[in-house]
Amino acid sequence: MKTPLQITFRDIEHSDVLEAHIRDKAEKLETFFEPIMSCRVVVEMPHQHKQQGKFFNARIDIGVPGSEIVVNRDQHEDVYVALRDAFDAARRQLDDYSRLLRRETKIHDTEYVGEVVRLFPDEGYGFILRADGDELYFNADNLVNTTLKQLNEGDAVQFIEDLSADRPQPKRVSIGHHHLQE
Repeated sequence: MKTPLQITFRDIEHSDVLEAHIRDKAEKLETFFEPIMSCRVVVEMPHQHKQQGKFFNARIDIGVPGSEIVVNRDQHEDVYVALRDAFDAARRQLDDYSRLLRRETKIHDTEYVGEVVRLFPDEGYGFILRADGDELYFNADNLVNTTLKQLNEGDAVQFIEDLSADRPQPKRVSIGHHHLQE
């Protein structure tokens, strides 16, 4: 590992095998995100009551440019499972942080509210009035959790828009809980 790695064992005996396992897991983190500036791993067995048994805690502190990623997984009877869970969580957080730095966070489709103004259930289509006054054609295939026969003129609906034949078309149309706002 190119990154400085500090491994600490608390209230458990040092194990070369366990330390090698931690080093291997820490090296793999660098494949998910570079540059990791520092990595500290603490494996401990906090004091427990005799009735609860022995549980391990794995804590990982990762220094990255502009931030620190902290993972704390505890209460597992198997130290390797506690480490696996902690390193998996660290990898997910590193992936998220990397996407954030690259400005690749997921953008959700904008949801619009409209009103059903005309329905032709026997023909399988209708029209929605958007807040800006435009009417949008939709058909039964665009509906979610409802059918054309369940819709009525005047119903508020929610939808996202997609371009179809160079015109906006409602997709994922569902009965809305909002009223059309002018």
